[in-house]
Amino acid sequence: MTREMVQELCLNYTNLSAEDIEVIQEVAGNLQLIADLNKANIFIDCLTKEGQHAIVVAEASPATAVPVYENPVVGKFAYEAFEPAVFNTLRTGKPMFQNRALTQEGRTVEQSVVPLSGPRGRVIGTVIMEKASEELHYQQKVKALSEANETLSEMLIGISEKQPILPEVMEDSIFFINDHGELFYTNRPAINLIQEIGGEGKLGNRLTDYIPEVAAVLEDEEEVLVSEIHILDQIFQVKKIPLTQLDHDKSAIVILKNITELREKERELLVKTVTLREVHHRVKNNLQTVASLLRLQMKRGLPEESKVYFAESLNRITSIAAVYEIILANSNVDVVDLYQLVEKIGNALVGEAEREEKKIALSYSGIPVQIESSKAVTIALIINELIQNCVKHAFDGVDRGQIDVTFAREGDRLLIRVTDDGKGFAPEAKSSLGLDIVTMLIEHDLAGEFSIRQMEAGTVATVDIPLNRELVLR
Repeated sequence: MTREMVQELCLNYTNLSAEDIEVIQEVAGNLQLIADLNKANIFIDCLTKEGQHAIVVAEASPATAVPVYENPVVGKFAYEAFEPAVFNTLRTGKPMFQNRALTQEGRTVEQSVVPLSGPRGRVIGTVIMEKASEELHYQQKVKALSEANETLSEMLIGISEKQPILPEVMEDSIFFINDHGELFYTNRPAINLIQEIGGEGKLGNRLTDYIPEVAAVLEDEEEVLVSEIHILDQIFQVKKIPLTQLDHDKSAIVILKNITELREKERELLVKTVTLREVHHRVKNNLQTVASLLRLQMKRGLPEESKVYFAESLNRITSIAAVYEIILANSNVDVVDLYQLVEKIGNALVGEAEREEKKIALSYSGIPVQIESSKAVTIALIINELIQNCVKHAFDGVDRGQIDVTFAREGDRLLIRVTDDGKGFAPEAKSSLGLDIVTMLIEHDLAGEFSIRQMEAGTVATVDIPLNRELVLR
């Protein structure tokens, strides 16, 4: 990763000043050392000029551990839906630790983010550390179970009361209890919690005297137990970790974490999800109403030159409606199965051709792909135009034909090919509205490329778009 590459990315995609870019370059020069030391992938992300996305301007993979990524991601975009911690730090300047994120390759990782400030004190980017979530889970499990009772007891007995065992900046309430359930150590948040309840939190008293809600957790035979309790209209996650492997010794560490805000946000998210599904339902109904009005108008009679335009408009509307039908049929409102979407659109168009006494066979093959619902409408329109173009032009003068739709991956690109065995495509032919729509959507909305060429028998249209976080292979 050279300084010139960092500078080029920053100049092309961000609004950073020359001074800011110099800071980015200096930090980027140390990323490899940080990656090796932490056995993690390290990145620098900066906001793009529009401020809606971020771009990876520098990266380093650890030589001391298995990297999280198979391919480089420098120059790729990061999206808020998949990396909320990055955008929170970019906007607030606050660090975020051990958050869940989704990589550009569709893998779940544990992500920590710290702000990167420029010479004038404003946030100009973020330094990101990512580790595989499985490794982090293993480390936490080993840490919780590896402490022997004798070693921990000696540490607790020999330490001065003026020196806290655990950092006082920790927000979790931590209680050490002996075999009789009596407190022999509490950190400051634990004392504050007991005082909020109305107790004093003296050592030697039983924890259940202050917080009777934890009694069931303490009595449970499970060694490492995680549960939830309600205290003073707040929700706490309770973890019980034994201090000994002996059956008769019930001494343990009890950790209480206030998750009220988390549960409230989950509730708000659920409400928003339900609301979004209702919006999708209304949009689908409205589109179907418009489609019904178009069909009614077509049945009542239209000038011959207008029928084809009405039919094309009707197909576009039903293709968009198909997106919302698939969203409503699935539990996840954020993604759409591309294979299912294309199949639904294609079958509808071929069925329409059969009503005109044309026997057209349609096949689908290739890799499965999930796409964000925000991009599904774009791809639905593209597929509609390409298949409709085949049905309309490829089989003039014949009563049967074959259309094949395939999905393939080439490197970091997704290729969608629509092939027919019809009469072929004339390059000198006048461009149609449908193909103009396809080209515009692919180039401007998907940052991809479109090509169409004649074969020995038929035509192949190729949609070439980058694989990013809005297009995820399963």
